[in-house]
Amino acid sequence: MNMSFVLREENRALLERVRDMIRNEIMPLEEEYQAEINKGDRWQYTERQAEILEGLKAKAKAAGLWNFWLTDSDKGFGLTTVEYAYFAEEMGKTPLGAEVFNCSAPDTGNMEVFERYGTDKMKEQWLKPLLEGEIRSAYLMTEPDVASSDATNISMSCVRDGDDYVLNGEKWWSSGAGDPRCKVYIVMVKTGGDDLPKHKRQSMIVVPADTPGIEILRPMEVYGHDDAPHGHMHIRFTDVRVPAENILLGEGRGFEIAQGRLGPGRIHHCMRAIGQAEMALEQMCKRALQREAFGKKLAQLGANFDIIAECRMEIEMARLLCLKAAWYMDQGDARAAAPWISQIKVVAPRVALKVIDEAVQMFGGQGVSQDTPLATAWTHVRTLRLADGPDAVHRRQVARAELKKHTQEKI
Repeated sequence: MNMSFVLREENRALLERVRDMIRNEIMPLEEEYQAEINKGDRWQYTERQAEILEGLKAKAKAAGLWNFWLTDSDKGFGLTTVEYAYFAEEMGKTPLGAEVFNCSAPDTGNMEVFERYGTDKMKEQWLKPLLEGEIRSAYLMTEPDVASSDATNISMSCVRDGDDYVLNGEKWWSSGAGDPRCKVYIVMVKTGGDDLPKHKRQSMIVVPADTPGIEILRPMEVYGHDDAPHGHMHIRFTDVRVPAENILLGEGRGFEIAQGRLGPGRIHHCMRAIGQAEMALEQMCKRALQREAFGKKLAQLGANFDIIAECRMEIEMARLLCLKAAWYMDQGDARAAAPWISQIKVVAPRVALKVIDEAVQMFGGQGVSQDTPLATAWTHVRTLRLADGPDAVHRRQVARAELKKHTQEKI
């Protein structure tokens, strides 16, 4: 089995252009962009905030640095998943990176859904402006009243009534739904009764965000932060009527669509987490060489040499596992790739959290304050241990795959 993690020559040059734009154009504007969030309405973009973000997006688009996530597609660069991993890692080094290059979650996953399963009308109405970066979207799956890590529990009512479906229920942790540019939701709903096989009871339906009966109850806070203006919203649906043609593939196909959507999304998160770990290690090293205590550089105190070395080694191991999972995805066998995706989904956030935490420790009190990006990075990566399936669910999948090698029994 020839397993290669090499970038093609033309894509190495492309990656260098992305890296250069991140370092020299995006990162210098990070602090000013973040400062704008607290001016006026946190759920609207200030004039300066929009100017920064849209200006960077326009530059990236004009330079052709756009939609890298479209792997093996004639609409993008035709990157393999392995190659995209290097790009996503770079984008993960700045909070603005993914959106500037139109590679943000949950839009990338939603665009894949529209591309694979959407009607021509959906592609024109929703996919086209998403590909252009003109609107944002949200994916609504998790519910407050059921353990949504087991998606067979999803229970939002979706009942056929003539030419419409009528939706009732609540969703929460609807990431991106707070953004004023969010115009469309893809929603996991229950259409089948308990008499059907458990994986045939759920469906996915496309819901315009301005449909009557949709009420945003509150932004969910992550360790006290509302993540405005992106937001993770708690939403109530009351007699929301949606044309029957908006259901994707037909009733009972929700799990089929979800697996096609979530696999790439999970690994993209992991790729970006490795980028966050790299940035934290870089900040840690610079701090260790600049700051002095007890007459020595911090690097020379305590176990800091060992800490820095351990962080480097763990990042390298996580990156290799991520690339291996990406390689399996490129082979086109989703079932074979799944245990590898589950492995990296556990490992990447764990490693990134450790590195970020060690960087916080090196910065002391400043590390937990708003004066560095480390505290915010930690909360985002900690959330990743729950998003797209908690660690326990992924470990279960890894263990089942391992045990199946040694038994014919159902695990």
